[in-house]
Amino acid sequence: MFVRWSRYFLPTRKDAPAEASPRLRLMLRAGLIRRLEPGLYGFLPLGCRALEKIERIVREEMTELGALEIRLPRLRPAARGNGLASKDLHLTDGKGRRFGLGSSHASAAISLIGGDVNSWRDLPLLFCCEGSGYRDTVGSWAREFPLYEAFGFFADQGSREETHRYMLRAYSRVLARCGLGFRTAEVPNEASEDGSSLAVVVFEEEGDEEIAWCTSCGYAASRCLADVGSPGPPPGTEKALELVETPGVRTVEGLVEFLGVSPAQVVKTFLYVGKRGTVGVLVRGDHELEEEKLRRALGDRSLRRVDDPDEAQAIAGAPFGFLGPVGLSVPIWADKAVRDIPAAVVGGNREGYHYVGAKAGRDFRVEGFLDLRRVREGDPCGRCGAPLRIRKGIRVAELLRMGAAGLTFSDRDGRVKPVLAGQYSLELHRLLEAVVEKHHDDFGIVWPVEIAPFHVVIAVLRPDVPEQIRVAERMASALGASGLDVLLDDRDRSPGEKFHDAKLIGAPVMLVVGHRALKRGEIEAERRWDGARASFPAEPTEVLHGVWGLLRAERG
Repeated sequence: MFVRWSRYFLPTRKDAPAEASPRLRLMLRAGLIRRLEPGLYGFLPLGCRALEKIERIVREEMTELGALEIRLPRLRPAARGNGLASKDLHLTDGKGRRFGLGSSHASAAISLIGGDVNSWRDLPLLFCCEGSGYRDTVGSWAREFPLYEAFGFFADQGSREETHRYMLRAYSRVLARCGLGFRTAEVPNEASEDGSSLAVVVFEEEGDEEIAWCTSCGYAASRCLADVGSPGPPPGTEKALELVETPGVRTVEGLVEFLGVSPAQVVKTFLYVGKRGTVGVLVRGDHELEEEKLRRALGDRSLRRVDDPDEAQAIAGAPFGFLGPVGLSVPIWADKAVRDIPAAVVGGNREGYHYVGAKAGRDFRVEGFLDLRRVREGDPCGRCGAPLRIRKGIRVAELLRMGAAGLTFSDRDGRVKPVLAGQYSLELHRLLEAVVEKHHDDFGIVWPVEIAPFHVVIAVLRPDVPEQIRVAERMASALGASGLDVLLDDRDRSPGEKFHDAKLIGAPVMLVVGHRALKRGEIEAERRWDGARASFPAEPTEVLHGVWGLLRAERG
């Protein structure tokens, strides 16, 4: 079987909206997707073909693991602590009942099996589920997206850890078959038992996930979580605390110039308000505070920074630019680099004044020294001390340990124990996005063979010439019968436009049926990924052999 382009809906474009990212522009131009509204995209037939190829690979790997397929509803009640978060979509039905559309089906999977798992004999279990996820967050190009999840239920930690490893290997095989490499990195996840999960990230310069990565020990984590080693103390020696006048000097840069100190000797003071009251937070002047680390360290997701000048004045008695820890009447937490400053410059909690010679523990009390700063390129790794790199990437999958699932079972001795759970999600649109980002050139997409929507495009230069159409159809039928997906370009378009579109949509092999080659009794071929060209006798068996040879070389 083959598809005629003239009867297929494949609208390519020369241009795409400038506001879209480069990879999205390419997906739009190649006729994979169309934007319906901001954050809402539909997949066109070519995009659906690519997704189906990816889904088939995922399903094969899940089957190999022994995962059992289930189907779950998209809607779930918004009550009973079922995993819906503020980033999920919420709605109310005609009877006033609240429901949600979330980024995971985990709560539904737990409810599905809850009444039927009672004994150790029922465990472990591994299910997989294809569906849609929803996410209402800034930076996510698709608020609704195709999702393939797996859920594991276990009697003990050992069984869960074993499945965790198996799932990671399965994802590794999926990505390899899609022509992608990856790194795993720790990322924040409130649904996990320890507040973080393991993400599978494909490094790409245009990615929207920032990962701190140590090339020495291999440690990797989201930039907002990455452990940072001590930068060492700044220059200077301990001295007595002294209040100095600094009229109109409110910034680190201004203090450096006015007092002749280094930014590393200055300490910035922030005020935060949370469920347990107000706290002060300190970081070095040459560092940035990472709020995710602060919220996790203090166990308070409600923490918000005080940005209102009147509120700051009421708490500290001083305006922004002059806040400091000396005499501050709220608990103070500091980044661990502050502890090493022998003589710090801090705000005087009085407009127009700063303290010099301040020392943590001597001149002001600190509740604790924590890793609170945002990691930068070249900062020391918190695990081995080697320089960290900051890489951008696309998060395509996530594995998390959910802890107790809210279910119980009886073990071999009749004791009641909690069922442990694991959740494994693969976002298919992200995987497709990563493939396009990784495999493209100036002309368009360069699909890996296994997930190419069409393996072969046959460009008929003169579809109005019966001989050319007849030969092309014979070749297309033979190639289709061999298991290849073939697109016969029988449109009434110029040869240049046909070549342009064939390269844009990225089929691994293009065959050209034209007058000159047919006069020689041949069909011309070009391999997409390296431009290799060949000519084959215009006989189905010869073309079939030649095309498979080109494809196998690409796979190798």
